[in-house]
Amino acid sequence: MNTKADVSSATDKLDPLKWLFAILLVGGGLFSFYYFEEVSHLLRIVALLASVGIAVFVASKTETGRSTLDFIHESHLEIRKVVWPTREETLQMTGVVILMVVILAILIWVIDSILIWLVRLITNH
Repeated sequence: MNTKADVSSATDKLDPLKWLFAILLVGGGLFSFYYFEEVSHLLRIVALLASVGIAVFVASKTETGRSTLDFIHESHLEIRKVVWPTREETLQMTGVVILMVVILAILIWVIDSILIWLVRLITNH
């Protein structure tokens, strides 16, 4: 149990170095993409994607990266649990919403008209 805490604190101390390395990888990939303009465009894109991929891999080995990957994995599991409505259900719910908006608009218009009539009656206009 004590060894696990020591390993965790050792990896926490290396996290800033891992982040620095990941940032340098992305920066180096961007620099080389624009610096080597005479090289094939496809080759530069592949090199840039490779440097970004390696940077993401290095960043995923940090504590923040692991928690982010866990969050993405759990979000994916939750999305798979969602029951999406069918086309007919969507159309029916849309119709209900439109009907309620129209009813409320008419209701607010009637209340507004009554209040205007009352104010005119009270003020003798």
